[in-house]
Amino acid sequence: MENKKVIFSGMQPSGSLTLGNYLGALKNWVRLQSEYDCYYCVVDMHAITVPKEPKDLRKNTLEVLANYIAAGLDPEQVTLFIQSHVSAHAELGWLLNCFSYYGELGRMTQFKDKSKKQDSNAITAGLFTYPVLMAADILLYQADLVPVGEDQRQHLEITRDIAQRFNNRFSETFKVPDPFISKDGAKIMSLQEPESKMSKSDSNDNSYILLMDGADAIRRKFKRAVTDSEGVIRFSDAQPGVKNLINIHSKITDKTPAEIVAEYEGKGYAQFKDDVAEIVVDELKPIQEKIDYLLKNKDYLEKIYIHGAEKAEAVARKTLRKAYKKVGFIPRF
Repeated sequence: MENKKVIFSGMQPSGSLTLGNYLGALKNWVRLQSEYDCYYCVVDMHAITVPKEPKDLRKNTLEVLANYIAAGLDPEQVTLFIQSHVSAHAELGWLLNCFSYYGELGRMTQFKDKSKKQDSNAITAGLFTYPVLMAADILLYQADLVPVGEDQRQHLEITRDIAQRFNNRFSETFKVPDPFISKDGAKIMSLQEPESKMSKSDSNDNSYILLMDGADAIRRKFKRAVTDSEGVIRFSDAQPGVKNLINIHSKITDKTPAEIVAEYEGKGYAQFKDDVAEIVVDELKPIQEKIDYLLKNKDYLEKIYIHGAEKAEAVARKTLRKAYKKVGFIPRF
């Protein structure tokens, strides 16, 4: 791993991942694994900032880990682990809380959006300080780069601010990470509201494709995908539904949007939606088979997350020890 830049990222275990998670993040993670020293974790500690059933959280955590591996992440090449298995995340999270400001956390867009949906008396401190734990996640591994979408850019900015603030006060301790922006930055949007990002929290299950959706469900959802009344397949912001379908096609086939538009010149939306559905069905079939196999072999998954946590712990403890000494704690490790 010498001389390789470090990448860190993770996803919450809130059920089966979506096609948006896969095409927008996981496929990129797979491409990066041979070029970088990658740490990918299942961020179960972040998941409990909103209420979760314990049995569902355990089930979902294993499912997301299985999704990672089935999508192509190689446990021999990358460090795969469960966030709560490395206690340094919580420990550095508390330390960094003491160097984070109430005002900057209150300005975080995701906190403002999520807190609007909850009774103010039910908003947890964990939801408010979520970005500080995310900063700890990244800084523990001295990450050079963090793959982020536009909706996470603000969280990376506060990570950079906290790292610089700590470094300026105590001398160089944390590497200040940069965003890794994919060359293909196209987001996968909702099939029903193509102006919004695809999300499994959407109340309309026709708006998203889950990685574990069966072929018939995938075909049905694409048939119902919102397009428009223009009737012409163009890659245009004026036609967000069609543009989203073109992006899905492009990310799987590696054809450019222009090539796809040319291929469907004079053809209708029904044919196009059917074809995109089949492309998705074919892409997901081997992944689904692998996920099913992995979830029936939990002993194998256990070996992966135990080994991953041991590797992650060794790196994280070095950073935590350094930070503890800087603030004046007497480290016992």
